[in-house]
Amino acid sequence: MQVGGVGLARRAARAVAAAAGLMVLLALQPEPARLAETAGSHARALIVSDQARRYLLLQYRAYPTEFMGCMIGEIHGNAVIVRRIAPADVEPGHSTETTVVPKQTCEDAGWAGTVGVIHSHPQGERCWYFFPGTRVASSDAHSFARQIYPVDAIMCGNRVVWISRDMVQQQVPLSGADLPPGAAAPVRQQRGNQVHGGAAASDGSDYGSR
Repeated sequence: MQVGGVGLARRAARAVAAAAGLMVLLALQPEPARLAETAGSHARALIVSDQARRYLLLQYRAYPTEFMGCMIGEIHGNAVIVRRIAPADVEPGHSTETTVVPKQTCEDAGWAGTVGVIHSHPQGERCWYFFPGTRVASSDAHSFARQIYPVDAIMCGNRVVWISRDMVQQQVPLSGADLPPGAAAPVRQQRGNQVHGGAAASDGSDYGSR
């Protein structure tokens, strides 16, 4: 009887240890990963706050090279709401007219609540995740595939081109003034996108961001 009691106590101790280990793993899991799981893989709308819009427009006008920001916000249903943009940690030498590479993740830089990453294309060109008329992924699409966030975005003039885990490209205008041709309203595209007018380079070359 005493031996049985000892065995029961050992089994109980192992169960407690296993539960504790699971709790530690969950605690160590990055917040955006849990956020992405909760949100599902098909965000249907990207809602950008006025503060975030102003920041993006100012940053876009201020830098001749690509900049990168962490989109801070939350998810409600199928909508991703961006409350503000926090600057990503980027070495000056790692930002050029065609590329930008962060030194560390948004979370490691101290930005909790990140729902996605946004970077700019200074000339307002090649704003796509797939080459026009094809399903051939660009470097931006490959970069998004390696991330844990539910959405990714490209700042392209007065509009934001974005994509979710269903790999359908969409766009959101940031202001009503001086919008590029064809960027008057958000349009949902089919998987393996075709970009809107004014966004594609005439030579069809990729814009090797990140």
